[in-house]
Amino acid sequence: MNRRQIIQTAALGSYAVASAPAVRDQPKPARKHLTSVTAKDGTNLFVQDWGSGRPVVFVAAWAFNSNVWGSHIAALTGQGFRCVAPDRRGHGRSDIPGTGYDIDSLAGDLEAVMTQLDLQQVVLVAHSMGTMEAIRYCTRYGMNRVARLVLAAPTTPYLTKTADNPEGIPGEAIQAQYDSIAQDYPKWIAENEAPFFTPDTLAETRNWIKGMMLEVPLPAALACRRTIAETDLRTDLGKIERPTLIVHGDKDASAPISITGARTARLIANCRFTVYKDAPHAIVLTHRERFISDLSEFIKE
Repeated sequence: MNRRQIIQTAALGSYAVASAPAVRDQPKPARKHLTSVTAKDGTNLFVQDWGSGRPVVFVAAWAFNSNVWGSHIAALTGQGFRCVAPDRRGHGRSDIPGTGYDIDSLAGDLEAVMTQLDLQQVVLVAHSMGTMEAIRYCTRYGMNRVARLVLAAPTTPYLTKTADNPEGIPGEAIQAQYDSIAQDYPKWIAENEAPFFTPDTLAETRNWIKGMMLEVPLPAALACRRTIAETDLRTDLGKIERPTLIVHGDKDASAPISITGARTARLIANCRFTVYKDAPHAIVLTHRERFISDLSEFIKE
């Protein structure tokens, strides 16, 4: 190419730039209601993300997935809140890795959800095992993103009986239950169904939850059971600095109120403890309307 051609080419390039239409700011893509977050170890965590406004993050019970919060999400998005509900690793539509079911890893998964979705002023709502993850998240990563905490039928502070935890459940009993799950998971679920619900809980609801639980691979379910039994959060609970609501049923056979909810309430300084008469462990389902009402009121205070 000679010098004249170079000059002509350069001129054409300048003309093309000058005559190109101005680039306008493109609208941000709509947020996906069903998305995923990547945990520190590369595990993909499925997340439901609905509505807009102040975020409410739901953490489900052992062997439950985010679908259990459907009615709660419908109610709160209707009130102008953004509802975020992840599936725990090994549960629902999240990946099923061979490791990472210890409490610190699970709290790290919750941190990934919080940071990657950039959630602020969160109302953190957790049920059963989810309460352990919520508490450890708060003490390990701080409460800068959390404004309020709601614990439903907590399995905190520490379930196993030890010399310094005489209120706990004997290790032999915990191991026997673990062995029963390992030997015949469907049978164990069937045998423990009655006290988990109320007598008038619809068969459709019972079957929905049992099916949800059976979808969790047994190794993941067992690993999480170990975490529930072995995690001691007594020190963690004393570090909670946000207003906290605890709701617990006085007929909870899975997490007896005297060794879980009542003790947890005594260890959190700014705590409101509400007991639901005749409520079982599945309190967020069997007493859904009351729970949603109490949750909404607490959020708006």
